[in-house]
Amino acid sequence: MKAAVSENQKISIQEFPEPKLEDFGGKGAIVKVKGCGLCGSDIVKFVHDGTSKVLGHEVVGEIVEINNGIFSKLKRGDKVVLGHHVPCMKCDYCRNENYSMCRQFKKTNIFPGGFSEYIYVSPLHLQNTVFKTPDNLDDMEISFMEPLGCCVRAVERAQVCQGTTSLVIGLGSIGLLMGQAIKAFDGDVIGCDLIEERVAIANNLNFDAVLKFEDNDTTSAKIKEMTCSIGADIVFMTAGADQSLDFALKSVRDGGTIVVFSSVKNDTAGYTNNEIYYRELKVMGSYSPAPKDLELAYNLLKNKKVIVKYLSTAYPLEDIARAIEDTMSNKTLKAYIKVEKD
Repeated sequence: MKAAVSENQKISIQEFPEPKLEDFGGKGAIVKVKGCGLCGSDIVKFVHDGTSKVLGHEVVGEIVEINNGIFSKLKRGDKVVLGHHVPCMKCDYCRNENYSMCRQFKKTNIFPGGFSEYIYVSPLHLQNTVFKTPDNLDDMEISFMEPLGCCVRAVERAQVCQGTTSLVIGLGSIGLLMGQAIKAFDGDVIGCDLIEERVAIANNLNFDAVLKFEDNDTTSAKIKEMTCSIGADIVFMTAGADQSLDFALKSVRDGGTIVVFSSVKNDTAGYTNNEIYYRELKVMGSYSPAPKDLELAYNLLKNKKVIVKYLSTAYPLEDIARAIEDTMSNKTLKAYIKVEKD
């Protein structure tokens, strides 16, 4: 089978043997991959992780072989969408709802990765993170389940609810998902981005207000005007720009929350200690979803509470290098890699 292998900031299509159930104890499933979304975390690994690996985890495919004992929700021929990590739900991390810190969560993964023609999916995945694709969504739309699940988890952790106003800094695909997730939890949302086209997209996706970023002082002043001069209750950092940190501090209200949802190039950049202390700010990270977050994301997509129809551009597997380049240069909002040929 063909798979896209990332190594030392290069990606190439290579031949691999197809995974077989007998190679994994005879249990689980083999999924023929139809397509897989290109995640920002894939690009971070492409740039910074020199080891050889097959990336990709936002997978849509078809079960071609399955053996999962008495568990019968899924069968051969089912078209599915899946998440790639499974928490144990028993350890200290899971009991404290830090699911993505669970050691089992970190160990579980699909094999070899979503940018390949076939993957192995474990029984744990089949029971917790694999869903039949709904009839009313195409492959590209339902591939957003996992990234939307990440946003759902962040919105839940930040305690978004009716009466809260959130600011989303960065309107890439994640920022646009985040804003819609905030609305699904009955919060008000302001979006902000440097790129005019993304501002226009957010204006069509039920955001309460959208601003084109000018500079930290000018734009944060506008946000204060929109929020009775106090600032946003919650700021979601979905842009990986160092200067966004200062903007977030200027835009959040005293006693508010900043949710860190992206890495930044300068890892020594941080939040001023005294700002956090004297203003009683909460700064929290949010990373990856639990199965319940994936299920909620699935239902939000299925019920058209979150719209993703025009957020992706399709690329064939052979053009994955161009997809990465176009995403990094903001030529495309999000890439979807079509693995199965029409």
